[in-house]
Amino acid sequence: MLKEAVYHRPKNNYAYAYDTKTLHLRLRCKKNDLSKVNLIYGDPYRWAENHMVSDTIPMRKLTTDELYDYWFIAISPENNRFVYMFELHDGEEVVIYGEKGFTPSLDDNRFFRFPYLNAIDVFDAPAWVKNTIWYQIFPERFENGNPARKTNVNGEWGDVPKPDSFFGGDLEGIIQHLDYLTELGITGIYLNPIFESPTNHKYDTTDYLRIDPQFGDVKTFKALVKECHARGIRVMLDAVFNHCGYGFAPFQDVLKNGAKSRYADWFHITSFGEEGEHPSYETFAFVPEMPKLNTSNSEVKKYLLKVAKYWIEECDIDGWRLDVANEVDHKFWRQFRNAVREIKDVYIVAEIWNDAMPWLQGDQFDAVMNYPFTEAVIDFVAKRKIGAEKFANEIINHLQLYPDNVSEVLFNLLGSHDTARILTECQEDKDKLKLAFLLLMTYPGSPSIYYGDEIGLTGDGDDFAYYRKCMEWDPKKQDQNLLTFMKRLIQIRKTYSALTDNARFGLIEADTDSGLLVFTRGEGQQRIVVALNNGEASVNVILPSDLAEHRVVDVWNDRELGEGEPAFKLEPKQFAIYSVEV
Repeated sequence: MLKEAVYHRPKNNYAYAYDTKTLHLRLRCKKNDLSKVNLIYGDPYRWAENHMVSDTIPMRKLTTDELYDYWFIAISPENNRFVYMFELHDGEEVVIYGEKGFTPSLDDNRFFRFPYLNAIDVFDAPAWVKNTIWYQIFPERFENGNPARKTNVNGEWGDVPKPDSFFGGDLEGIIQHLDYLTELGITGIYLNPIFESPTNHKYDTTDYLRIDPQFGDVKTFKALVKECHARGIRVMLDAVFNHCGYGFAPFQDVLKNGAKSRYADWFHITSFGEEGEHPSYETFAFVPEMPKLNTSNSEVKKYLLKVAKYWIEECDIDGWRLDVANEVDHKFWRQFRNAVREIKDVYIVAEIWNDAMPWLQGDQFDAVMNYPFTEAVIDFVAKRKIGAEKFANEIINHLQLYPDNVSEVLFNLLGSHDTARILTECQEDKDKLKLAFLLLMTYPGSPSIYYGDEIGLTGDGDDFAYYRKCMEWDPKKQDQNLLTFMKRLIQIRKTYSALTDNARFGLIEADTDSGLLVFTRGEGQQRIVVALNNGEASVNVILPSDLAEHRVVDVWNDRELGEGEPAFKLEPKQFAIYSVEV
């Protein structure tokens, strides 16, 4: 038994409250090392004959990645109190694993503790998020709905964008195309910043309480939210609280008055210099136009929390996406969550590109933008840098980073305003693109489509501008086949609860040589089986016997399989989706 590979820690992603009655426990060990794991558990206050009364129950090996097996159990403590150890078997040795490490007997060890399952501590993302299909809109490039208002347009709609291009997209343009989004199956829109700013991207805010005049005004935005809600579409705004724009009034006051400014501590000023000199200050990255806000300052906190609450109370928005969230202090985000959740059950999504567990423990964010998933899909499908086995290992490992109730609401995406277009990553191969979208719509979490990806927009280059083309509204210039495919795929996700109700992802087969990937979603009475061929030759697929013996429906072609049909052939870049009623 390789004891060095065994790992568990309470009150984290290895032991957490899934809901108000259920604990999830995980144990990691070396791949193929343990033959059996039992959970020894009890109530710390239930004793008899000078010993705590304990019970034993087997755990199950849930999943496996490149290096490790993960054992799992869901259990409901009778009195919300819970202590436990693990009994590990490898066929030759039996050891007890507890807080003191490895011991030959229970009496020599110390129980891990989950002291009390407090309902208020349970991770509580909005329930509706699991069933939401997001659509990200870069407002300046979606549609010019009111040309008469514009004073800054410097290019024709559809021109190749430059960093300083303005094409006139606005809020009214979004309203005019809500029927399109409804027909696509969208139930949530995420808008890049819409507050006053001199740039087209608006990540350098000058007034957080004012809609940029080129986009409209608060009345227009209220109308947008109302129209969205009437169609069952939620609305999420982008908040830039790590930094502001150069023209932000408090920062301009600091530039004018230096250390004497009442706002001097609103920013991270490293040197005010001599009188008349320009101060030195911290920024986002190395961008002088984006001075970093000091969120530990009480006045800054008060102002930003006022902003966060204002747009919920005034316009009834449903979520906040938080830019550069990992560079802002944890204390501020805890106060932020408390402030907005007192008003409404909003969805809080952070821009964090890697392991975000410190922010996802129920006291700060509901989700992060799931770029590790993005990168894995691009490497596997678009670029074929990794094979099916490596892809499966990466996503299984990533799913173990978080509790299941976190994975169920992660903001999954194939691209955004910060990345190359997914079709461009696929070398404009639309069969590859369809496989990428298949993975997006069948993966645990809340999927997001970047505007125009569903009709085949492309974009790459050395500048973000290339990722932000104008939306194409001429049906003759849209890929209607791709659009029809997306509508069908979204409808399937919305129809089958196995794709949304839980985070359970089960690997059936991942063959690097052939490119075949087969996996299941869901548990209980209904499961979804997804098979895709990312290789260069046809492959034969055989469903496992425990699934094939049940009623199996070919979801994509809407037909029930007969006896003997669970064996089928997939051509290169083709896929199959099956519903199995267990």
